[in-house]
Amino acid sequence: MLRLFRFLKPFRMTVLLVLVLTFFQVLSELYLPTLMADIVDLGIVQADIPYILKIGGLMLLVTAGGALCSVIAGFLSSKVASGFGKDLRSRIFTHVESFSLREFDQIGTASLITRTTNDITQIQQVLMMMLRMAVMAPMMCIGGVIMALSRDARLSWVIVAIIPILAGAIFTIARKGLPLFKAMQTKLDKLNRVTRENLTGIRVIRSFNRVGHEKKRFDFANRDLMDTGIRVNRLMAAMMPTMMLVLNFSTIAIVWFGGIRIDHGNMQVGDLMAFIQYAMQIMFSLIMLSVIFVMIPRASVSANRVREVLDLVPEITDAPQVREADGMKGTVEFRDVTFSYPGAEKPALSHISFRANPGEVTAIIGGTGSGKSTLIHLIPRFHDVDSGSVRVDGVDVREMSQETLRAKIGLVPQKAVLFTGTVAENIRYGKESATDEEIRHAAEIAQAAPFIAEMKDGYQSLISQGGTNVSGGQKQRLSIARALVRRPEIYIFDDSFSALDFKTDANLRRALKQETADSTLLIVAQRVSTVMDADRIIVLDEGKIAGIGTHHELMKTCDVYREIVSSQLSEEEIA
Repeated sequence: MLRLFRFLKPFRMTVLLVLVLTFFQVLSELYLPTLMADIVDLGIVQADIPYILKIGGLMLLVTAGGALCSVIAGFLSSKVASGFGKDLRSRIFTHVESFSLREFDQIGTASLITRTTNDITQIQQVLMMMLRMAVMAPMMCIGGVIMALSRDARLSWVIVAIIPILAGAIFTIARKGLPLFKAMQTKLDKLNRVTRENLTGIRVIRSFNRVGHEKKRFDFANRDLMDTGIRVNRLMAAMMPTMMLVLNFSTIAIVWFGGIRIDHGNMQVGDLMAFIQYAMQIMFSLIMLSVIFVMIPRASVSANRVREVLDLVPEITDAPQVREADGMKGTVEFRDVTFSYPGAEKPALSHISFRANPGEVTAIIGGTGSGKSTLIHLIPRFHDVDSGSVRVDGVDVREMSQETLRAKIGLVPQKAVLFTGTVAENIRYGKESATDEEIRHAAEIAQAAPFIAEMKDGYQSLISQGGTNVSGGQKQRLSIARALVRRPEIYIFDDSFSALDFKTDANLRRALKQETADSTLLIVAQRVSTVMDADRIIVLDEGKIAGIGTHHELMKTCDVYREIVSSQLSEEEIA
């Protein structure tokens, strides 16, 4: 956890001020019992009313000063903790944005959300306590011991006898609590994962009548977390009564032995009252430390989880010296590319070689699992190849900066993703500076203008979270418009026409042909009708190229392509 405290660097002056204010607050609290003893021994015993009023007024001033220091220190510590949490969340979010898909799979989306929210909140709360309690408790304990010794050194042996008992109880509880805190965070991850799967997959769950099954899954994860939480709270609940029991017995012992010393004339009543106050301060400081020791293990678990994210080095990074394109615009070339997913028994792609040029349409077709989407994901460098190279404009994508590479590409993913906001904002996501005219033009090319015009507020109509208020075909057309408004050198359509009817599909491809005449088009498709007119069709079969050519060439030379065509078209259409 200490490694994360480097994010406190911008707040070091505020932290120093909190420490100074806490120090003066502790001084005021340590001074009050001495003043009270003076009132009793010198004021009440001698019936000196002016002295009582004088010292009483001084006590009020000291109390007011301590309260003011406490309020300001509390405000500043809250401000520091909140700023620390904000900076840490921003750091994690920025770092996670640089992750490749492999890192996302390694940690898990649900766990990343938990680490960015709940875990940082745990650290933030403990930091705020540490800025106050962790500083105040040692000062109070040491100061209380010194002041108690100054009142009566022999009576201080009661405190010496009590401290090991309290320390042992604190250590025992902290040792038992740490494994439970670790388990709680892991089980919270699981609960978040189950909840997320239920919310995102609600349509599938309902369509298969699995609501009851999912409710059982959620209840199991929820109860598992609750049971662990109850064990933790039961452990914590036992701590305070134990502390108070020790505290009360120590008070009885102090009064008992203090009374004996007063009776023998070795101590005054006021000194005994002050001694009791200092003993209470010492005990309460130890209780504060026990609370911190209980909270620190949980925060330590959270800090380790956050540090795991920050220490995770992205597999895909920019080269130390990036290269720029050598004049070509939009050329994509695969040179003997082989790629395997981690842990896979065989490569997803093997020895892939082809070239796609500007002004051409390159289509990729093949059966399910043949590697079509994997192939096009290598172009924007979502994954790195195992061997061979993927080149854009003649430069290996591993030698280009990721920002430069992806600025050349307009990708329409297989699963259309829309963001909360207006229709215009979703299209403008492809190009932040796009004008309203550019947005309308992109929507017209994508065949999205007609249904946008029918929406209540047109381009200012709101898209709900996940695009649930538009159909699958409308989502795809908005995603296509988002890529078109960017006007990139390379367009990649990953099975982006699957939800469109044949008429819309044909109109869209006709409009695309004119709009993207100078760009490189790569289209992944399941429909033969979508790829028939392509300049080049690449047929994939189990991660290997089964054939490359035009529709007519492949019908003569590629058995796999003929099977795909015959399964979709009638003999009259094939002829």
